[in-house]
Amino acid sequence: MLRLVPGSGLYTVPLMFPHAASIIAAGFLRPRHASGLNWTGLGGASGSVPWNIVVLMSLLTLLPALLVALTPFTRLLIVFHFLRQALGTQTAPSNQTLIGLALVLTYFLMQPVGNSIYQVAIVPFQQGRVDALEAVELGAPPLRHFMLKYAREKDLALFLELAQAERPARADDAPMRVVVPAYILSELKTGFQIGVALFLPFLVIDLVVAAVTTSIGMMQLPPVIISTPLKILLFVMVDGWNLLVGSLMKSFA
Repeated sequence: MLRLVPGSGLYTVPLMFPHAASIIAAGFLRPRHASGLNWTGLGGASGSVPWNIVVLMSLLTLLPALLVALTPFTRLLIVFHFLRQALGTQTAPSNQTLIGLALVLTYFLMQPVGNSIYQVAIVPFQQGRVDALEAVELGAPPLRHFMLKYAREKDLALFLELAQAERPARADDAPMRVVVPAYILSELKTGFQIGVALFLPFLVIDLVVAAVTTSIGMMQLPPVIISTPLKILLFVMVDGWNLLVGSLMKSFA
């Protein structure tokens, strides 16, 4: 119905459609909506879509570091690696198996904290009552309370001194930049303490086997060839995985 006039960039409209020109002009002159940078959610809350995306993508990028720093994953993985070294099995269980077990146990331990964060931060964000930054702030107290439960007072005092911050009246008032490194140091120390206590019985077996083989003149036979099956047999007989995982879970009670 419309014909383009060559070289002019204009459209001509037949007289049989007298209102077509006004419709086309109205379409070109109609006010356009904004570029979509702002949005209005349920309940009248508004926010900036790009900033929400930036915050969410940053959290996804930092997720592995947050998993190691803010959860019991570090303690569990350290203990499992100590156990493998104590047993003398270099690749059994494999790294993937130990990491997977540590992830499952971490999920088991962090589920109550995750539920609290979901209720106080994720639900309001989904309903549009808060933006991404406010949701992060709302989700911090449950996580801070969990970390403070296992962070040592000595480590907290160290980072308060390094940050040149005043001692808060309540532990829950401590800033996250103090709580997080203090929690990591506390988890590292606890993991090494449990690992050393786990290592000692197997070390005794190694010493006994080495003393026996040396005393009977078996110089060319490495003691580890005899001690490794004995350690594995002892670990299996006492149901070591059940005892170890049960003790680790109870250490977070």
